[in-house]
Amino acid sequence: MGAGVVNGAAAGGGRHRPGRTRPMAEINVTPFVDVMLVLLIVFMVAAPLLTVGVTVDLPESAANPVQDTGEPLSVTIAEDGTIYVQDTAVEYENLVPHLEAIATAGYDQRIYIRGDRSRAYGDVVRVMGRINAAGFRRMLLVTDTELE
Repeated sequence: MGAGVVNGAAAGGGRHRPGRTRPMAEINVTPFVDVMLVLLIVFMVAAPLLTVGVTVDLPESAANPVQDTGEPLSVTIAEDGTIYVQDTAVEYENLVPHLEAIATAGYDQRIYIRGDRSRAYGDVVRVMGRINAAGFRRMLLVTDTELE
């Protein structure tokens, strides 16, 4: 017989001893994928709830919704007249510097203006005018859909 095979194993080392197993060389990614899918679902459900934290009673409109393509900033005029950028209350005088500091797209940043229905129209226009005078041009008014 040739030199090579003894009891089905190659001669000279490499024999399998009973009771000992070889370490696995592959990484099991199934638990990792499971955790990532669960996190993806959690963030998909939670993300719309985190967009704006200031509660306002929006007016209704029959206008068609705008297709959102990026992350907008939100400026809210609350019922008591407090101005919020995202969830942070800001003074009227500090509105533009605050927007300039957090606008990731510069003056092309989309800004959603949300005004409580009980606030005077002039208050909302005054805030919009200040933002526009600073150079921001992409402002949208947020309303509820009109029920017929």
